[in-house]
Amino acid sequence: MATKNKEIVNKVNEAFADNNVEGFLAQCANDVEWTMVGDQTVKGKDAIRKFMQSMPAQPPTFTVSEVIADGDFVMAHGDMMMDEKGEKNVPYAYCDIYHFRGGQIDELRSFVIKTAAKAAV
Repeated sequence: MATKNKEIVNKVNEAFADNNVEGFLAQCANDVEWTMVGDQTVKGKDAIRKFMQSMPAQPPTFTVSEVIADGDFVMAHGDMMMDEKGEKNVPYAYCDIYHFRGGQIDELRSFVIKTAAKAAV
């Protein structure tokens, strides 16, 4: 089971890299819950679809450092670059923790931390 779940997370990471919302949602339960720790929680495929459509058109670029699977949990972490508020290629570190139910993602917790201080004005 852990190996299958890890394969699904690898597909999800590819979907995120390609800005393929539907590719991500195809791996999720209808009642999936995505928590951006310290920010917000989005519940259900339709709400997640709407949330992701509100994000910048240019998807973040990811470097996945490691994917670890244990039972119904998979953790992926690495680095990413994304544009924000007029700045390009702002560096972040991330850790995503996925929980599976019945072969689908039913919960995702994302920890995202900016890794470089903004330049002084």
